[in-house]
Amino acid sequence: MTDRQVLPGDEIAVEEEYVSSDGTYVRDGKIYASQLGTLVLDDNESIAKVVSPNPPNILKEGDIIYATIDDTRKTMATATALVAEGNRRAIASSTDATLHVSKISPDYTDNVGDEVRKGDLIRARVISTKPSLQLTTKDVHLGVVRAQCGMCKTELERKGKNLYCPKCRRSQPRKLADDYGDVKI
Repeated sequence: MTDRQVLPGDEIAVEEEYVSSDGTYVRDGKIYASQLGTLVLDDNESIAKVVSPNPPNILKEGDIIYATIDDTRKTMATATALVAEGNRRAIASSTDATLHVSKISPDYTDNVGDEVRKGDLIRARVISTKPSLQLTTKDVHLGVVRAQCGMCKTELERKGKNLYCPKCRRSQPRKLADDYGDVKI
């Protein structure tokens, strides 16, 4: 293994000896660095890659994220991914996500609006990034972590399995995360 600092555009290897990997690109049979970082030439695997000291936050399957619900329809909700749990950096990949009715709860759900509402902050797991960002909230620790009343915008409080507006005195169902209201992002 070779470790040296490289700049974007530096020629680092040839395709006859190595396969281009993360942080590299190929042109005319030569492998070049596509980012600033440490060159790693793995002779055992014949891989050339550049490891960035400050990599972009690109979502992958299995990541836990926080997102806001933008819109709901009967069978799907659209959301905007805000941040990946445990990562302070902004998300560098697409932030437009979908949450299908079959991926919301382990229990049967026939209407997304009964589980999440526009403006809700949710914790979800990424189940797909290609061709689009798709989420699930089926696990106990996933679901709505913060919500406001649709009428008066007061922060909703947990009452059993539902949410309650202390101002309007209305109860609203949601697919709640087990720590609803105790989340700090």
